Amino acid sequence: MTVYLPMLVALVALLAGLAIGKAWERYKLRDGQWIDRRKARESPHFIVGLDLVVANQIDQAIDELSRAAWLGEDALEIHLVLGNLYREKGQVGRAINIHQGLLQRQNLKTLEHAYILLCLGLDFRRGGFVDRAHEAFKEVLRLDPKNRHALIQLEKLHEEQHQWAEAYEIRQQISEIDATGPLRARDNAILAFLENELGDEASKAGDSTEAARRFAAAIDRDRSAAPAYLSLGDVKLNEGDVAGAITAWEDLIEASPDRAYLAFQRLQAAYAAQGAPHRFPDLCRRLIAANPQDWRARLALARHRTAAGDVSTALELLFEALAYNPHALMIHQEIWQALSALGRNPQLIERYLGLTRDAIFYLDPHVCVRCRYRSTELLWQCPQCHEWNTFIEERMAPAKDDQQLSA
Repeated sequence: MTVYLPMLVALVALLAGLAIGKAWERYKLRDGQWIDRRKARESPHFIVGLDLVVANQIDQAIDELSRAAWLGEDALEIHLVLGNLYREKGQVGRAINIHQGLLQRQNLKTLEHAYILLCLGLDFRRGGFVDRAHEAFKEVLRLDPKNRHALIQLEKLHEEQHQWAEAYEIRQQISEIDATGPLRARDNAILAFLENELGDEASKAGDSTEAARRFAAAIDRDRSAAPAYLSLGDVKLNEGDVAGAITAWEDLIEASPDRAYLAFQRLQAAYAAQGAPHRFPDLCRRLIAANPQDWRARLALARHRTAAGDVSTALELLFEALAYNPHALMIHQEIWQALSALGRNPQLIERYLGLTRDAIFYLDPHVCVRCRYRSTELLWQCPQCHEWNTFIEERMAPAKDDQQLSA
């Protein structure tokens, strides 16, 4: 027995050492209390904090996550989230301090280091420190060359400074990462818009050949790239190729009928230049037949009839358009002019009032679906969130049917 006693003592000492080491790893003495570091992620403060983040209650989420962070100073993800919340709240300096502090930690894994740098880059971008944000995102890519989030942020930095060639190159890298995924179509759509911007640059520089090439490339990438059709037609018109311009604008209508109205004024003038002004009302009627709720085609046709002196027909078309969109101020303005031209017929005025009694006018009907930014006109890139092609026309319920009102 005495032979095995030293071995037994050594074994017990080893086990005790392991137990003490595990306890030291798990527990930490703070303010006279032993804190279980693993409890930080399991604490109700952490769980409630995440719920509050989802509910967009930032102040309350910060309070709860700060308590969870106190329980576990080593819980990297809690401090990352806290820093991000401070950034969203506008306290950029505090967010930067938190994320820079995390970078000082020892034994960070490569992906952890990259993610902290990504958060720090977002802090710098939010604070307007463009150069430092650029450096941070480039450092993320050095650690993780296929980090899609860092590439997107770099692309946005270049777009904000109208560095379209650099933004295009980065989006191509993103497209290669997404080559086999569901985001491929979105990448092509963004590349098409960037091609269009490069075409606009070439056009302003007087290089119509390069501009036309860029616009055509944008259309090849995305058949629904409406601004490329418009710009390609403008280039052809400036070169004296009226037929080519008409073809480009008509191609837009075929590819994106809901954007047809963007080409109306151009086509009306081009048809007249070719000696065929009747083609424009024919186009409007075809669009109305294809989509009976197309109020913009009715509005365009009404303006055409007014210019031809047929105000009564124009007013009927305007009333039809109003039934589908009673909130568009431009329709009301045309109706006011038509009623004035017709001597303010009391029956027509009563009919107009019946159609618009519950209408709400608004001057900024275009809304970004990503950030809810509002605009008076259709924008291809949101000036607030910088996303492409995110504007829709906000529509309320249509007015009562005109036949019901006259019954």
